[in-house]
Amino acid sequence: MTAGGKLEGRHALVTGAGSGIGAAIVRALAAEGARITLAGRRRAPLEAVAAALDPGVQVHLIDGFDVTQPEAIRRGLDLAHTAFGPVSILINNAGEAPSASFEKTTSEMWSQVMDVDLNGVFNVTQAVLPDLKAHGDGARIVNIASTAGLVGYAYVSAYCAAKHGVIGLTRALALELARKGITVNAVCPGFTDTPIITRSIEAIVAKTGRSPEQAMAEFTKSNPQGRLVRPEEVADAVLWLVSPHASSITGQAIAVAGGEIMAG
Repeated sequence: MTAGGKLEGRHALVTGAGSGIGAAIVRALAAEGARITLAGRRRAPLEAVAAALDPGVQVHLIDGFDVTQPEAIRRGLDLAHTAFGPVSILINNAGEAPSASFEKTTSEMWSQVMDVDLNGVFNVTQAVLPDLKAHGDGARIVNIASTAGLVGYAYVSAYCAAKHGVIGLTRALALELARKGITVNAVCPGFTDTPIITRSIEAIVAKTGRSPEQAMAEFTKSNPQGRLVRPEEVADAVLWLVSPHASSITGQAIAVAGGEIMAG
C-alpha cells in the first residue's frame, strides 16, 4: 500500500475485477492506498489480480458475486463489510458485450445484456447506497459505461441500449445525491485492449477468414489516434473521479477514446 496515498483508509468495491479494465482499476486504487474488495463471479481471475499487487495492499476477494442476483450481492456485501467496513467508493465495472445483428438478437440475449450491463448497475448501487450515504461527503460512484452509451454501433444494439441506460441512470442519480456530497459519474471507454476485444477478433477471424491484423483494424479505425485504448488509461480517469480533487465533477459521461467522441 502506498503510504499517505490519497485514498488511504477508503474502502472501494470493484465489480468485474478479475480482468481488463476492472483489474487496471484495482491496480490504480491500490497504488493510492485504498482497501479494495475485488468482486466477480469466478475466484481464479480475482486471485490472479490480487497476486500481482504489491505486498501490503489490503484486498478482499468475493467470488460468486453475480450482479444480476440481489441475494448474491447482499451476501458479498456482508463479507466486504466484515473485511473492511462500509464501502465509500463503488466502481460498477461488470459487463458483457455479445455481438449480433439486430435481426439475430434473440430476446434471451437482449435480456441477458440488460440484466448484466444495466440492471446490474442498479442492483449493486442500490445495495451499496446506504454505505455511501452514511459516508456522505466524498463518497463516489463511477459506472464504467462505453462510447456505445453515447453513440450507436452496428451489431451491438443490446449493448448500446444498456450503456445508454447506464449513462441516464448516472445523470439521474447524480442529481439526487448532489447535496449529499456523493458524486456519480460514468467513464466511457472506446475500444479497449481487453479480453473482450481479443475474443471479438478471434470471432471475426473465424467467421470471415480475415487475418487478425485486418480484424484489429476494424476496432482501431474509429479512434483518431489509430489504436486501442489501454485499460490503464481508463483506470486513470476513474482514479481522478474518485479523488478529492474531483468533488465538483458529477453527472458526467467522460469518453476515453482517443478523440472518437467529442462533446458539443
